[in-house]
Amino acid sequence: MTATEIEASREAQEARAAAAGAPGKRQYVQRIFSEIAPRYDLLNRLLSLGIDRQWRKVALRTLNWERVSDGTYLDLCAGTLDVGTELSRRPGFRGHIVGADFAEPMLRAGKGKASPDVLAPVVADALSLPLSSNSCAGAIVAFGIRNVASLDAGLAEVYRVLKPGARFVILEFSTPRAPLVRGAYLFYFHRVLPVIGGLISGHRTAYKYLPDSVANFPETEELARRMTAAGFTAVSYTPQTFGIAAIHHGTKD
Repeated sequence: MTATEIEASREAQEARAAAAGAPGKRQYVQRIFSEIAPRYDLLNRLLSLGIDRQWRKVALRTLNWERVSDGTYLDLCAGTLDVGTELSRRPGFRGHIVGADFAEPMLRAGKGKASPDVLAPVVADALSLPLSSNSCAGAIVAFGIRNVASLDAGLAEVYRVLKPGARFVILEFSTPRAPLVRGAYLFYFHRVLPVIGGLISGHRTAYKYLPDSVANFPETEELARRMTAAGFTAVSYTPQTFGIAAIHHGTKD
């Protein structure tokens, strides 16, 4: 093997280990998302054929922010601030949004999408949020919860910062169950997406980590169970686009 091939193999092994939840997952995720930040939005639109925008809109409707339109809301694993920006533009929204992410370049890539008076980007780990207990009227995370080093600890931390009666919404990839859809999805996700993502982002393994991380993430029923175990009530989920993604939600009593 050449030196390049050896390095590529090492990087692929590192991606698989991180996706499986190895001890170095936090550092790996923080590094790769920092590296792909400049082209992250472009790749999201391209690789999802724009469907991700509709999923985010449905997730925001599920948040039920109208219940407390002037509250403080958490956009967890905020990335380039797409979700927080969309919420800030909702007619009637008069609140404040904290966009928390531990990859600072991602937050910088989203700078200017929304007024800083409404949406405040904060460099913070999802497992240790700089927010007071019982301070948020709601929280949402889109395609980020699977990247947290500990799912259960992340759910517990969100539960801590929410006010009683507040809702937590999770938008995340899932694996379709219909055989034909599942086969096409897995082929695209594991064979096509990593190649396109690698070419455009210039990162050889970031878009290998993506399908591996989805494969290692709990199925929809298990995620709902883990949310319930974290204390959330009225936990439910709705598949999106043939089960390619799912929107979970639960409430803090």
